[in-house]
Amino acid sequence: MSRYFADRAAKRLVFILGVSAFLILVLIAVFIFREGVPAFQELGFSLFGTKWYPSRDAFGILTMLVGSVVVTLLALALAIPLALGCAIFLAEVAPSRIRQLTRPAVELLVGIPSVVYGLVGLVVLAPLIADISGQGSGSSVLAAGIVLAIMVLPTVTSISEESLRAVPPQYKEAALAMGATQWQTIRCVLLPTARSGIIAAVILGTGRAIGETMAMVMVIGNSPIFPDSIFSPARTLTGNIALEIGHATGTHESALFATGAVLFVLVMLINSIGLVVHRRMAR
Repeated sequence: MSRYFADRAAKRLVFILGVSAFLILVLIAVFIFREGVPAFQELGFSLFGTKWYPSRDAFGILTMLVGSVVVTLLALALAIPLALGCAIFLAEVAPSRIRQLTRPAVELLVGIPSVVYGLVGLVVLAPLIADISGQGSGSSVLAAGIVLAIMVLPTVTSISEESLRAVPPQYKEAALAMGATQWQTIRCVLLPTARSGIIAAVILGTGRAIGETMAMVMVIGNSPIFPDSIFSPARTLTGNIALEIGHATGTHESALFATGAVLFVLVMLINSIGLVVHRRMAR
């Protein structure tokens, strides 16, 4: 009888915690959109203009939206091949001793504060890029993309490795029994079977990348302009909010909350697309 009541209590507790998490998300969304409504009403479509000069009442966030998307795509382009290769190495290739050393090292990257990544990028990476490009200080889209790729790497690697390990061993054994090599088995059997989990890892990595703030502020250059190359400075939506919310008032403050609302919708859209793709791949 006591086990029955304990089981019922645990179910109710989990239900309450789940509903609480959803309600917190809803309250955050309501607050952001409520504070951003004055900017939407006053600025209209000019909020998606190309000029961001608060001193001149110009609040166009399109350049920063483009900056966020470009940096995220660059980071994913750098991180996904490396993360997938690392996941395959850990799941199928590495000896047990190497795996025991490598996996904790990859997971350790998650616990490093983003400001540390930004500091390393600012002190080490940016001067190197400046020497290569011969332009400015080196704080650029490329620097931000490399730093962000390193930050996304452990998330994509860990989930992809778990997806590969979740493939039934009979699939691998059948392929090897039919004469396939180890690489043919990985490429033609394991990767297609684990595809839905790998896509989920990429979607989570995308959400992690597009929401990063502190490291981006430190290495991207923070210029609200369209980047014309990977060596150009830029500014992200999150960086714009972090830089200016402390002294913003009136329409300026509301425009920053509207920026947060746009970012919220963008992340929700990415997650929704990822969920649909994941379900179709799982079928």
